[in-house]
Amino acid sequence: MKKLIAGNWKMNGSAASNAALVQALLSGSSDWQCLVAVCVPAPYLAQVRGLVAGTGIDLGAQDVSQHESGAFTGEVSASMLQDCGARYAIVGHSERRQYHGETDAVVAAKAQRALASGITPIVCVGETLAEREAGRTEEVVKRQLAAVIHANGHCISEIVVAYEPVWAIGTGKTASPVQAQQVHAVLRAQLRAASAQADRVHILYGGSMNAANAVQLLSQADIDGGLVGGASLKAADFLSIIAAAQ
Repeated sequence: MKKLIAGNWKMNGSAASNAALVQALLSGSSDWQCLVAVCVPAPYLAQVRGLVAGTGIDLGAQDVSQHESGAFTGEVSASMLQDCGARYAIVGHSERRQYHGETDAVVAAKAQRALASGITPIVCVGETLAEREAGRTEEVVKRQLAAVIHANGHCISEIVVAYEPVWAIGTGKTASPVQAQQVHAVLRAQLRAASAQADRVHILYGGSMNAANAVQLLSQADIDGGLVGGASLKAADFLSIIAAAQ
């Protein structure tokens, strides 16, 4: 299985900087031996779709509504994302859970909407520092993933999972390769219990992966790629991570 490197631009970018970043990535090469995606702010989906069309880069969104359509001002539906050419949509990112109060049930519903529109949800799970220190890491990530499995059981092999320890996002701290692999192995076992095709599921690491630590993280048995935040905004760093995945 090819590794998947997905950039999460978060709330960053402009028409000019987006064009420059994509051009810098493509000038680095587009003949990659791994899957590459960029998850961009909703207003730039159409622009970036044009920039990456016919290249080795897939388009992703950073969120999707749990609702199909209707009176939900400011929401973006899965069918709209499909219209914009999105292949992926991040759901349940820790920032959405923390700042927007998204529950496990909401995240599961969002994954369901994405799948129904032919979009691959990148389902984020992860524990806070307090939960890790209390020895609850396994309990927390299994609970978060279980909600998604319960809602999407028959097509659970179509999702991507991203393990993002909350304490390692944007902090510069990173789970050690051994710590990350331990959690990835737990998630893999949980997926295998739910589906005979669980080994098709990419499980990404998403806590401050960067050019310096990517090789070690990506060499672990159950780490199938990365959900890359800050480093995805710097072409040289993102290209280094892509190179590590190959």
